[in-house]
Amino acid sequence: MKSLAMSAMKKIEIIVEGQHQGFVTDLLDRAGAGGYSILHNLSGKGTHGAHKGHLMFNDESVLVMIVSAVPPSLVDPILEGLTPFLDRHMGVVFTSDIAVSRMVPPEPDG
Repeated sequence: MKSLAMSAMKKIEIIVEGQHQGFVTDLLDRAGAGGYSILHNLSGKGTHGAHKGHLMFNDESVLVMIVSAVPPSLVDPILEGLTPFLDRHMGVVFTSDIAVSRMVPPEPDG
């Protein structure tokens, strides 16, 4: 029988304009993130003002959030890669401690 294994990880949530989604996903891939989820069409309010979540012409005209669960050792390299980008473009990064559970196969009998 499979069991649930819990692993301590870090969640990184990165909000950028849709036109910059490729930069962020490429950075996550190069840093070694195992995967990510992309949420399109965000709305809300931040230091750059209010943002409506409707599509204007395409997905590049709205905000997106890229969410990834990574080992703690990857957080600093990802933040270092994002720093020059965020110096020039609108965006925000959130990090938090999480526990990730995945089904793992049982250990073979010895």
